[in-house]
Amino acid sequence: MLFDLVIRNALTEQNGGPVDIAVKDGVIAAIEPAFRCEAVTETDAKGVFAFSGFVESHIHLDKAGILGRCTICEGTLAEAVRETARAKKGFEVEDVYARASGVVEKAIINGTTRLRTFVEIDPRAGFRSFEAILRVKADYAFAIDIEICAFAQEGLTQEPETLAMLDKALSEGADLVGGCPYTDPDPRRHVELIFELALKHDVAVDFHLDFDLNPDNTNLPAVIEETVRHGWGGQVSVGHVTNLSALPADAVKALAARLSEAGIALTALPATDLFLNGRAYEALVPRGVAPAHLLAECGVVTSIATNNVLNPFTPYGDASLVRMANLYANVAQLSRDDDMALVFSMVSASAAWLMGKPHGLSVGGDATVVLLDCAGPADAVREVARVIGGWKRGRQSFWNGLPEVFRP
Repeated sequence: MLFDLVIRNALTEQNGGPVDIAVKDGVIAAIEPAFRCEAVTETDAKGVFAFSGFVESHIHLDKAGILGRCTICEGTLAEAVRETARAKKGFEVEDVYARASGVVEKAIINGTTRLRTFVEIDPRAGFRSFEAILRVKADYAFAIDIEICAFAQEGLTQEPETLAMLDKALSEGADLVGGCPYTDPDPRRHVELIFELALKHDVAVDFHLDFDLNPDNTNLPAVIEETVRHGWGGQVSVGHVTNLSALPADAVKALAARLSEAGIALTALPATDLFLNGRAYEALVPRGVAPAHLLAECGVVTSIATNNVLNPFTPYGDASLVRMANLYANVAQLSRDDDMALVFSMVSASAAWLMGKPHGLSVGGDATVVLLDCAGPADAVREVARVIGGWKRGRQSFWNGLPEVFRP
């Protein structure tokens, strides 16, 4: 049989030594050592690590790259919400499309093959950002699968128009719905309204939750209660939950048991959470990053994600998930190989599970492959491994090149 593609001499998580990955019609047809076959295209991986690509479970493409339109004086969450709300009044479709496309291309080049983006839909943003991100999703489908979360950043109960707009977006292409209870005057009702939309459209839910350092100020019980009441386990995720960082390990594990039982996943967002939390402290500033590794050890599906890029929430970023994984490992003070592998899964397989999607290289599976310049997951996190290139459903989608040193 003539194969479309063979990637030779690659290391994988499942195999002890180098293997060849043969692809036919966008599907992996074989994974074997020294596989004898002919192919239209062959690539020698030269012993680097191959996997299914990074998975970005929480990013805001619509408001990326707006630093020049905002002022950062306090570096607080309230300021970031305020400045972004002011800026988004001026968003236009082409503007959002250009900024979002730039970030998506960086994500692709950094090895990301699947992405969930939040898109703010309210009377200030209108549907302009949504229209732009729908175009981005279609235009970059050759390299990355994008799902859109219709998102209420600035509340619902005080602005019923937003609820109607989210409903419309879910009827016109949004894949799931998201809310932000801590910006609403009635957080509990906010949670209920988001679940009502999810039930109506039979979609998943993703909340921005508990973005402070006060464990007593929490909307997590409301989300757990609504998830259980509606039987929505496996379709609910929460991001930030930074007040978990202020709890002792035993209390975290107790909450983890409740999250695991309810089927609620959690995303840690280290770049944003480090930047915005602890502003009231002059010394011994808290990290403010949810201990995702402790939650994962208790059976919670967890991920690590980018959140924002070059805006008041996160005034830096390059859409590199391996860099974000390394940042989390540093913040969480992790060192063992098992911990590194766990962190790697939070930007790959575990992040895909959070989104209800499969992940991994297997015969008969989707031929989406990314090469990293390292020996495996633990080394990828430790070294912030260089991304070499990748294929989406058997078609080459980007190539950064194998590293070379030219000796005199």
